[in-house]
Amino acid sequence: MNTVLVVLLVLAGVALLLLEMFLLPGFGIAGVSGFLSLAGAVALAYLHISPTAGYITLGACVVVSALAIWGFLRSKALDRMALDTQIDGHVDLADNRLKDKEAKKKAASKPAAEEQANK
Repeated sequence: MNTVLVVLLVLAGVALLLLEMFLLPGFGIAGVSGFLSLAGAVALAYLHISPTAGYITLGACVVVSALAIWGFLRSKALDRMALDTQIDGHVDLADNRLKDKEAKKKAASKPAAEEQANK
């Protein structure tokens, strides 16, 4: 029974860590729960089965976590979750708008200045 519980804790811990890393942003409840689940599995194996089982569980936690992360990164799941929208827009900079306004003001004030010069 202890062995089954250790395996379930390892699987739950890895699943929660994957959930935290790739779906839920931040350092939240899923990440802490996943870490505590893995630590609980190792402690349960050390204390209730044998020290050798504890070492095996510790190694298995590291290997299974690394393989799960590697497998998730290699799958197309991240491509399906990522945003890949192309934005074809143009931003009119404030400097260009100010230059256009200044040019319009100069063009509008030029005929008045020429009239005063002719008088």
